[in-house]
Amino acid sequence: MTKYLISFPSAAMVVPEGELEAVGRDAAAVIDEAKAAGVYVFAGGIDEDVSPVLVSADGLVAEGGYPWAPPLDGGFTVLELPSREEAVAWAARIAKACRCEQELRVFGFDPRS
Repeated sequence: MTKYLISFPSAAMVVPEGELEAVGRDAAAVIDEAKAAGVYVFAGGIDEDVSPVLVSADGLVAEGGYPWAPPLDGGFTVLELPSREEAVAWAARIAKACRCEQELRVFGFDPRS
């Protein structure tokens, strides 16, 4: 089976006033369904209150992420599914719950994992 990353940047999630609680409830319900279906691997969001650091091979730590890259933020879900079609269906369920489009990516297979 293949692992899929379903994600969105923070700016994509524009929730109308008073709907944030419902979004949280709906998103949690989809995650619960993924767990019950046995396809859930991991989900969460980037903690935007904690700044990233770059760590070099010698252990040197520098504040901030890659200066040339867009910021990494938002929420993500990793599911393990038998087909891209099923991944698209789960991404649509998450999009409906979160009230925003989701980006779907495939993790490359690592035989050591």
